[in-house]
Amino acid sequence: MRTLLSLASYLLAGYGLLCLLLYLMQRQLIYFPVPAALPPEQPLVLQQGKVQVLVSQQPRTSDKALLYFGGNAEDVSVSLAEFAAAFSEHAIYLMHYRGYGGSEGRPSEPALISDALALFDQVSQQHSDITVIGRSLGSGVAVQLAAQRPVQQLVLITPFDSLTKLAREQFPVVPVRSLLKDRYESAHYASSIHTPTLLLVAEQDEIIGRARSEALYQAFAPGSARMQFYPGGHNSYLPASQIAAWL
Repeated sequence: MRTLLSLASYLLAGYGLLCLLLYLMQRQLIYFPVPAALPPEQPLVLQQGKVQVLVSQQPRTSDKALLYFGGNAEDVSVSLAEFAAAFSEHAIYLMHYRGYGGSEGRPSEPALISDALALFDQVSQQHSDITVIGRSLGSGVAVQLAAQRPVQQLVLITPFDSLTKLAREQFPVVPVRSLLKDRYESAHYASSIHTPTLLLVAEQDEIIGRARSEALYQAFAPGSARMQFYPGGHNSYLPASQIAAWL
């Protein structure tokens, strides 16, 4: 009995240590900042308090603009030329999250949403027709932006309904709901979005299961969203020209 109690104590202590480590390191597991391979030469600079957030841009004199929010380890700078070619009538703005590509600060859900809203507000002073695209982690940013601002079109690539539910699938024995700081509850916001929305779902997504994308799709108001499947996995290349063709 004493041996069993000792074993149980060790297991409980190990479990507690695991939960503590996950709590302390959770943002390192969610965000993977990368430098910009093509640092913006003339970036749009958002001054967010004491933090400067950089945005790669292709300015154009047009009513149309496109805002892009990338994945958790994505260098958005390399996509500027491709988006500019595929959306030739749009001014292009690709946000470098805090800590990414020369932007200052550290990424978190409140910070990224605040930055996205600030970017929209600044861009909307010159462009009245704004398309928003979010990939993976960026889909969580794009959904909350579209729920709070008059977005013309919304495109979500490899999206999920809830980071809490996604994390629970990956860490089933951990009390995720109690530990998680950044939850990205996209399904909660989707029901208030009436913007035409396109969900692009990878057929062999090994990171975000189809159930998580379909749950988000079901959360939108009837008739406001449509779902398109494409071959490949979570990080498969999806040409910007194909995205434009689907819109």
